[in-house]
Amino acid sequence: MKRFLPIIALLGLTGFALAQNSSMPDQTRSTAQQEQETDAASAQHQSARSFEGTIEKAGGKLVLQETSTQTAYQLDDQDKAKQYLGKNVKVMATMDPKTNTLHVVDISPAESR
Repeated sequence: MKRFLPIIALLGLTGFALAQNSSMPDQTRSTAQQEQETDAASAQHQSARSFEGTIEKAGGKLVLQETSTQTAYQLDDQDKAKQYLGKNVKVMATMDPKTNTLHVVDISPAESR
């Protein structure tokens, strides 16, 4: 009988754990939401890269008109960009591909060639 006592206790704890897991759908959903938020955060914290082009006005906002691809990128930091209006610049930023927005780390004049 002493041999069966630990087995019975183990089975009881296993049943208890299973019952608790089946009653946690809200926690499972919040875990999925946390994973989505983590994915979004990691996308925003990707490595910054360099973009070169001209700061221009488009639709009342300042954008970077990239030289190599002729793509206009929205800039999230209008204050950093306004002093370079009409000038060639190098922008260190991460890009949000969904909104085509550059999250500006730094803006500096482009090197003359």
